[in-house]
Amino acid sequence: VQLQASGGGLVQAGGSLRLSCTGTEQTFSNYHVAWFRQTPGKEREFVARISSSGATDYYAHSVRGRFTISRNNAEKTVTLHMKSLRPEDTAVYYCAASRNWGYNVLYNYWGQGTQVTVSS
Repeated sequence: VQLQASGGGLVQAGGSLRLSCTGTEQTFSNYHVAWFRQTPGKEREFVARISSSGATDYYAHSVRGRFTISRNNAEKTVTLHMKSLRPEDTAVYYCAASRNWGYNVLYNYWGQGTQVTVSS
């Protein structure tokens, strides 16, 4: 499955952004989808994931309560709603898909990154 990430930008601390990850194939609904982020010199960090049906989600502690992940399989889209953004949320955000659910699974498919910059 091919993924396209979009929606990044520049926002002030305390603001909100919405990232979208759109799949190009009908099989998109068969995949669990996750968001990761990465800053220069640091390892890629897990942010959130959602199950293929959308019934289950999971968040990194650092974003819990501020970020919400959702999906619309009819539109082949997963959305990451980000609020109360902090400068430390600045990163390139990537979406990824896998047929496997859980911690430390292998994500076989990745979208291109989208830059999120939060100014203080």
